[in-house]
Amino acid sequence: MTQQDIARMTGVSQATVSLVLNGRADGDVRIAPETRARVLDAIRSTGYVADPIARRLAARRNRILGVFTYEPVFPAGTGDFYHPFLVGIEQGAESLGCDILLFTSAPVVDGRRRIFHEDNRLRLADGCVLLGRSLDRDELTRLVTEGQPFVSVGRRDDAGGPVPYVGADYPAATAAIVARAAALGHRTLAYVGQAGHPAGPAPQTGLDGRDRPAAPESHADRERGFRAAVAAAGVTGVHEPVEDRSPAELLDSLLARGVTVALMEEYADGAALVAAARERGLEIPGDLSVAALGDPTRPAPSDVDFTMFRIPRRQMGWQAVEVLTGLIEGTPATQSPPQIVLDCEQVEGTTLAPPR
Repeated sequence: MTQQDIARMTGVSQATVSLVLNGRADGDVRIAPETRARVLDAIRSTGYVADPIARRLAARRNRILGVFTYEPVFPAGTGDFYHPFLVGIEQGAESLGCDILLFTSAPVVDGRRRIFHEDNRLRLADGCVLLGRSLDRDELTRLVTEGQPFVSVGRRDDAGGPVPYVGADYPAATAAIVARAAALGHRTLAYVGQAGHPAGPAPQTGLDGRDRPAAPESHADRERGFRAAVAAAGVTGVHEPVEDRSPAELLDSLLARGVTVALMEEYADGAALVAAARERGLEIPGDLSVAALGDPTRPAPSDVDFTMFRIPRRQMGWQAVEVLTGLIEGTPATQSPPQIVLDCEQVEGTTLAPPR
């Protein structure tokens, strides 16, 4: 939107729009209160903001890339999950000669930040990178519908249309650990987490046959890879929820079901399970093998050398900037939004061994 667009919408001159934006009159020019109100209403409804620099480049862009986070990205704990993403975003923006604008003024509603609010400044940036374990579907739908250039870090389900994203190949990474465990002789494997499968707005049926709340796409992708891999290997796969249970109770359930390897959706839950097993005098991996399905998303002090995979977080941030700049340049209407999936790195670790 430009001042000319606002002028056409309200039936006034561009000079009048400029005077309203600046909050003043010019000499003998007096702006009627109803005219001022009409212009301000149009500004609010369109999300128009004044250009933050005196001149735009020839391409009429600010060379500013926004970053919106649904969760705090500067935690005080040691398990800073978001830091590598931000490093990649910064490096990508620097390589393109762009600045980064971190949107921090968004209000928190029901424990979550919201992009769209009365004073949102999304249009200060040429486009926006979205960070968060799960994103608000209504806001994604609005972004897709309005054609605002944006890209999600992490795979997202359709929201009124395909969502541009740069994600990690969680199904393949999870399946690789399952295949390795099966090759070592494991026959009963547990997926330990809160995920539903597949992700979506409604409850889904889990591995245990019961309905569970829909999961973030990243969790659902892991479980989808687990399901496919245990079926391909001809072994038994069970689901073990972590909700409302202590690590000791989880351990009891795993042992009672004859599980010999636990694939932990959350690294921190894996560290807690290993600690509970050690307190009971059990050996890891002698008595129970444990694998972590990704990097810690919350502080998890542990001396365990987990068998696991690492998420290409820095590369995802960098690639997201490249995708976003491509969208800003303009994607043909006949071309689908970019959806890129990057490989995860397998880590050998010492917590997976043949069962006794």
